[in-house]
Amino acid sequence: MSGQMRVLVVDDDQGQRDLLCSFLKKKKRLVETASSGEEALALLQKKAFSLLVSDIRMPGMSGLTLLEELRKNFPLMPVLLVTAYPDVRDAVEAMRGGAVDYLEKPIDLDELHEAVNRALGRPEEEEETAVPIPPLPEGIVARSPAMQALLQELALVAPSDARVLITGESGAGKEIIADLLHGWSARKEGPLIKVNCAALPENLLESELFGHEKGAFTSAVSRRVGRFEEADGGTLFLDEIGEISPSVQAKLLRVIQDGSFSRIGSNAELKSNARILTATNRNLETEVEEGRFREDLYYRLNVIEIHMPPLRSHKQDIPLLAAQVARELSRGNVRFSPGALAALEDWHWPGNVRELRNAVERAVLLSGGSVILPEHLPRQMANAEKQGTAEDPPATRMEEVERTTILQALRENNYVRTETARALGISRRTLNYRLRQYREEGYQIDPES
Repeated sequence: MSGQMRVLVVDDDQGQRDLLCSFLKKKKRLVETASSGEEALALLQKKAFSLLVSDIRMPGMSGLTLLEELRKNFPLMPVLLVTAYPDVRDAVEAMRGGAVDYLEKPIDLDELHEAVNRALGRPEEEEETAVPIPPLPEGIVARSPAMQALLQELALVAPSDARVLITGESGAGKEIIADLLHGWSARKEGPLIKVNCAALPENLLESELFGHEKGAFTSAVSRRVGRFEEADGGTLFLDEIGEISPSVQAKLLRVIQDGSFSRIGSNAELKSNARILTATNRNLETEVEEGRFREDLYYRLNVIEIHMPPLRSHKQDIPLLAAQVARELSRGNVRFSPGALAALEDWHWPGNVRELRNAVERAVLLSGGSVILPEHLPRQMANAEKQGTAEDPPATRMEEVERTTILQALRENNYVRTETARALGISRRTLNYRLRQYREEGYQIDPES
């Protein structure tokens, strides 16, 4: 039966290995893992596998060499290769005639699921059920379809130790994702240490992360324990990761690769078993292309990318968010008039949740803690409510143009996502994110059966 087919996942990165294993098991697949090509070949001699999923760049035997060895004894076994680097894509494409497919890092789990199903068929016992969402901490509002989909993704990723890159606009609430990933993980009893990388100059950031010895520099009057030491056994959240300097990037890469680092002013090697979460409002792919961010560090940090949608993408949550903030800030039973709620829902929120909080705080003060009216809101929001729907904000018009362009390209390329992404000049990861968003909004993104 197809449900009994065994998948072998090969990757030297334990976080990614564990994540793929956990995900495929949830999809009713029998899964085993190997940390190297050599270990994979040894397993293949002992057990029968129906599919191999392997990273390409690994220490020792690469995924391409593993494929060559595999073909000698198992010429018909389908192989799914995972690549992060553009210079191997042509080589991967050349192998597709031999029942080989490939995915780009960071891996999109939906795309992985589709590729495995193409290779093996859908398990007979598989049921497309939503991932159970653990109870939310008090104060977090997520009723909209977009936020419910995000929470399901977090519930799937949180139990693993996979590194996560959290992306999204400034003020969207990326820190909340880090809180949930830690709180829903096996590390929840350990520390959650947060560092804003943009708030510290280079020399202080290095000391903040790795610590220093007394006398290491002029102001080092005593030993300092760094954040990696403090986060050992827990989670380290590095916000605004795109702001760090090249020298700090190099030291961060070493910690990720082998868990080793040294305090400033010391040669003693220390270890940290912290799970690393990062966040940015920059496009790190562009930063890599322009030489400002290390490519190897980017792919190490970005095992899984989770995007925090802007507030304008989940406006159904605005009334509840606004009411919650108002309760926090007022001692009385403040409420919003229908006109005020309409103004909040009509606004395009360039500053996201942070802007909403500031607007509600102002309104609570001006209303005296009773009924919030449109005139209590910032002038631009109140004016937008008075003008009604005379003209959509620029952000909305741009989103409509982008959506129309993407969906038209998808149809013109017969719903083949690789070809669609190539035609649009964007990555498949970006395309997949947009298509998931459009599906949630009710648009047709799959060919009609």
